[in-house]
This record gives sequence, C-alpha cells and structure tokens, in this order.
Amino acid sequence: MLALAAIGGHAQERYTVDKVAAVVGNSAILYSELCEAADYLEQEQRAQGYTPDKDPMIQSLEFLLTQKVLYNQALIDSVQISMESVMARTDQYMSMMEEQAGSVAALEEQLGQPSFAIRQRMKERFEEQEYARAMRQEIDGKVTVTPGEVERFYRQHDKDEFPIVPQQYVYAQIVRFPTSSTAAKQRVREQLLDMRERIINGTRFDLLARMYSIDATAMRGGDLGWMPLQAWVQPFADAVEKLQPGQISEVVETEFGFHIIELLEKKGDKYHARHIVLRPVYTPDELAADGRFLDSLAQQIRDGKITFEEAALQYSDDKYSRQNGGVVTNSEQLEQQGTGELPKNKFMREELQNDYPALSQLKVGEISPSFQSYDGYGNVLNKIVKLIAIIPAHTANLSEDYTEIESLALQAKREEEFQKWLNSKIDGLYVRIEPEFRDADFDNKNWVK
Repeated sequence: MLALAAIGGHAQERYTVDKVAAVVGNSAILYSELCEAADYLEQEQRAQGYTPDKDPMIQSLEFLLTQKVLYNQALIDSVQISMESVMARTDQYMSMMEEQAGSVAALEEQLGQPSFAIRQRMKERFEEQEYARAMRQEIDGKVTVTPGEVERFYRQHDKDEFPIVPQQYVYAQIVRFPTSSTAAKQRVREQLLDMRERIINGTRFDLLARMYSIDATAMRGGDLGWMPLQAWVQPFADAVEKLQPGQISEVVETEFGFHIIELLEKKGDKYHARHIVLRPVYTPDELAADGRFLDSLAQQIRDGKITFEEAALQYSDDKYSRQNGGVVTNSEQLEQQGTGELPKNKFMREELQNDYPALSQLKVGEISPSFQSYDGYGNVLNKIVKLIAIIPAHTANLSEDYTEIESLALQAKREEEFQKWLNSKIDGLYVRIEPEFRDADFDNKNWVK
C-alpha cells in the first residue's frame, strides 16, 4: 500500500511497503499513517515556534492509539456523527491535494492509486476522526465543576500560572431580521419550486445543486450521505421521513435556509438524501427599512424614552440576548458546536468579527448607528450595539474572570476523568505495539502491557 507522506501541503512521497505500527481492538495504525501524523505535528510545532522535548513520532503514536480507543467505543455505543461534515472535509482535502499536484492524473501518479481510492481512504480517516471527536465530546459532556471546585482549583495554583487575558469587550445588541421577509421568502420559494419542476421534468438534481445550492454539499451535488433522522434539524428530518426513494419534497424552511430534498435510499434508520438550499436575498430598500427603524430606536434610547434593556426585550429578534438586556454571549456558537462549554460575555477583538468596527467607534455607554451583519447560520440582519465595558489586559483572576477560571478548572477535571476512562478501556482492549515503539516514553504507561 502506498500513502501520503505528509498532510496539509507538504510534498507527497511514496513508501515502498507499508506496515503495521500498532493495533487497538480491530483497528490497525499503519506506519504511513503514523508518519503523516508526525509530519503534521512537526509542521504545527514549527509554526508556533515550539521545540518539543519528545519525539513527534511517539507523540503522534500515542495520539493515534487514543483515537482508536475512542473510535472503537463510539461504534460500540452507536454514537452519531455528521457525515456531511466528513464529506465536506474529504472534498476540501481532495481539492487541496489535486491543486498541489497540478491535476488529478498527477496526483494519481504521485500516490500510485486512482483518485477514488485516495478519496475513500481520506473519507475513512476523517470518519474515524469524527467518531473519536464525538465520543470524546460525549465523555467530556458528563463532567461538571462546582463553584467550590473552581475556587479550589484557583487557590491550588500560583497566580502567575494563569494566562494573560487580552483586552476584552462586553456589549449588548438589538437585532432585527428583515421585516419585509415575506416577499423575499416568497421569491426564494418560487425559485426552488421552479427547480423542483425542472428536476421532475428531467433536469439532473445534482447539476442544479452544484449551480445554485449555497452550502458545502453543492460540490457533491447536494449529497448529504447516510444519516439518521436525529442528525438533521426537525423540519428537515420530518420532510425526509415522509419521502419514498426517488421522491422530492416540497419547499422546507429551516434556520439554515429553504430546501428541496430528494431521498435516494433508506436502510433501517439511516437515510441517504440530497438537497438544494437557498437563503432569501433582500433588496437594498428592504434592508434599509430595518436600519431606519433601529436608528430611530437608538435615538429614543439616547433620549431616555426607553432603556436599552427594555428595547432589547421588546424589539430584538435575537433569542439568545433579548431576555438578558441584549448582552451578547457566545451561546449560539456553543449550541451549534454542541461542545458543552460554558458561555461567556467577554470577547477579544479577534472574536468580534463584524461587530468590532462599530464597537471601536464607541465610548463605554454609547450606542452605535445601525449596521448590517449576519447570524451564525449566515442569515442577513441589522443591529445596533451598546458598549458596556472595556476590560484591560490582565492576569486571569477569580473575581474578574470567573468564567475563564471555571473553564480551566473544567478542562483540567475533564482531562483527569478522561484518563480514568481511557485506562479502564485499555485494560479491556487488545492493544499491540510493535517492538520498535514498545520502549517509547508514553505519557500513559498503560499502553505497553
């Protein structure tokens, strides 16, 4: 078997013969896979200016051993993953490799394999990584910390061990999605209904998806891969469940946009579907109307006719902040990622993205003019923001940075609990490490039995 000698942009080379470096359960770690991981680790360390005190091959082997344990347990526990994410990563990686090689033919020549075999190998690798990530997330999600544990964690460490927190911003917002959305939504519905009619009359679904769909599945003709219903948001899942293979849904609205869906196959509780997704496109006049409303509202707040908190509760369309006086947190992002991390309301400059230009013009207590932005799903909106506080750079402490200290304490406890879990799984698994690695200085001494 021939394999890539590098990940993420290094030149590809051939290994004459691949071999097994270790086995965990029914999963083998190939020497080529280990070399790729070590090469990638070295790239990352050089980019960060970090000189490791351990052999990257050994660090990478321990990482892959851990990943295999997580992967095996994920299959046992029937953990669900997003095949859409796996396919998107595969497509991105294949495109990168083809671009670096110069052509598909050149890539096949370099690796000694047809492109479909390379793609399948990358898909399997990314799928394993996604299962391992989901399993670790499930383990971490069961770990919590109490206020007492947070305080003990802080007291047990020297103050200079805690990180320097850069300048941070606390702010509030009032968000308005276009109030003239009825016309824009009708336009996108009509566009999708027209596509549906064309598909029924013989136009290829995948062709229209590649031409018009706005998400990462477009390059795959809208293919979502095999997924259980619970992997999709409710309106989408409900529509898929009603379809028979070959049928195309009516227009379905979700927070991600408007879809038409074709069910390709169904096996048990898994569905293989594809979709075309579009979002409403608003005219400048439609967007300007909400901007004028927010500017008028901001002036009323400045004149003392209504407080920002009252205005947020009454007028804001942002469900994550309107009940909290408009104070912005990262709750929406955490909900999308499903990480189980604790929300925060302090943001560094690089985390502010579209909001920083407006905030940078304000003094504490001031309210911005209206401006256009986007929510976490890419939907356009208008907003005004109020700068509540600017927190200077400082060493993290319990009084000012409780959430950050709590996050560090939670991270430490999660790692401790994960190591306990890992050791319990290693004890019950078949693990074989090839002789050349058996004397390695692993962090976890239980790998070599």
